[in-house]
Amino acid sequence: MRSLGGLVGLLAVALIAGLVYKYYLSQPVGPGTATPAEAIDITGVKNDLVAIAQAERMYQAEHGNYASLDELATSGAMRTKKSGRDGYTYEAETSAQGFRVIARCPAATSRGCSNYAIDQSMEVQTAP
Repeated sequence: MRSLGGLVGLLAVALIAGLVYKYYLSQPVGPGTATPAEAIDITGVKNDLVAIAQAERMYQAEHGNYASLDELATSGAMRTKKSGRDGYTYEAETSAQGFRVIARCPAATSRGCSNYAIDQSMEVQTAP
């Protein structure tokens, strides 16, 4: 009888944890805000952009020009080839004067998401 009571208690705790997750952790905090999981994904995307921008600066210091994402990966300036994260895709626009790396959001699957970009100023900003 005691083990049945323990099982019922465990099921009750699991049910409460599931409800907390459903109503608090998987829902946006307020209008126009992301869920905690989306916020983590966006932070990862922004960190990737900073890492790519640092690789661009390092590549430019060594070679005198900026490079595509493929060139950054093959030259060793960037440790791993980052083509995207969690649906976001990355692209680099380079010129003799500078660079711009853009993370494009998966608008088809994530309504209301934002694109992000970074340039030689090293500031991540929302992009059109």
